[in-house]
Amino acid sequence: MVDLPKKKVGIVACSGEELPEGTITRLAALKVLEQLRPSDTVTICLPLFLAGGEGDRAFARFYPTIAVDGCELRCAARATEMYSAKPAASLVVRDLIAERGLGAPAGLRKLNEDGQQAVEAAAAQIAEKVDDLLEKRWSRRLGEIVDEPAENQPLPQAEVQATCSCGSGILIQTVEIAGTPVTLVGLPVLFQQCREAGKAPCEAVGRELLEQVKIYNAVPGGEDPAYLDALQREYAAYWEKEIRR
Repeated sequence: MVDLPKKKVGIVACSGEELPEGTITRLAALKVLEQLRPSDTVTICLPLFLAGGEGDRAFARFYPTIAVDGCELRCAARATEMYSAKPAASLVVRDLIAERGLGAPAGLRKLNEDGQQAVEAAAAQIAEKVDDLLEKRWSRRLGEIVDEPAENQPLPQAEVQATCSCGSGILIQTVEIAGTPVTLVGLPVLFQQCREAGKAPCEAVGRELLEQVKIYNAVPGGEDPAYLDALQREYAAYWEKEIRR
């Protein structure tokens, strides 16, 4: 199995600046990242995510994410699902305000008192969702929570500076599969482990790699042959490169 970093929850906030609710999402996410759950969360930069940031997209495919949106457009949730996987949890600030009976927020750069109350309420709910996700086992293969206890329980929190998923340490590699570039999570480590085990390129090793790749990546139905061909080709190239060193 791939030796990957400690499981964390990614938080992607819409941060829309044209609405007070957008400011609330940004401040609530920051409070969780820096004060409430700094050891268990990382931030996913939505603009970079949309622009094709492979590190952020890989993180969102591999680890559970919480989408925090200001309004019913759900930009953060839609973007996460479009480019990686459906968020494990989501929060719409406008809905939260209505459910809690909070006052109408106002102000873009500086929120009024009602807006500040919404920040506190949203941050508390995000933190609860983080705890809920870490208390259950997130299935990397199914892309959903399964009802089993997680190995990593939340640890006591200390205030730190928010960290970005860019530094999550998840290794990725882009390969061409049936003429299309596809980014696979954990592939460099899988290749390295096979090489260190002395497994020379062959169809059996290719099939073993395919089964391991499926643990960390979604392989569309009917595309196993194309993925197998690509993995055999890429591993053979990796093997030859390592031999020449």
